[in-house]
Amino acid sequence: MMPFYSDAQTLRNVMQAVFDRLNATPGAADDFVKNKMFVSLYIDNPKVFLGVDGRQKPVRLTFSPDGTKPDLAIRLEADLLHDILLGHVRLRDAYFGGQIKTKGSVFKAMKLADLFRQAEKLYPDVLRDHGLR
Repeated sequence: MMPFYSDAQTLRNVMQAVFDRLNATPGAADDFVKNKMFVSLYIDNPKVFLGVDGRQKPVRLTFSPDGTKPDLAIRLEADLLHDILLGHVRLRDAYFGGQIKTKGSVFKAMKLADLFRQAEKLYPDVLRDHGLR
């Protein structure tokens, strides 16, 4: 089966749009920012790095490692991220099923669940706006 994202730039553009909307939605990123976390997401197929910096508002997204030590590092496939954000796969099931690899505290990983739920609400519209659905 063909991967949903044919190239890294499209995935970066979609993720940037999701985070732009999260930051524009009152309260959407509050829990994440309250925990002052920096999360590194290593996405495969296509390969993309996302640094999610919730140590201040608005949440900042970076696309290349800058040496900041993450509170949590996550590795997952782009298609899995896509399915989670569409609500086809539960984040919890993917995590406990071993499809998501993490370095860092499980407790911290669970603090990301709310941010993912907020992103799920915005993701289908972002895909449509990018002509991907």
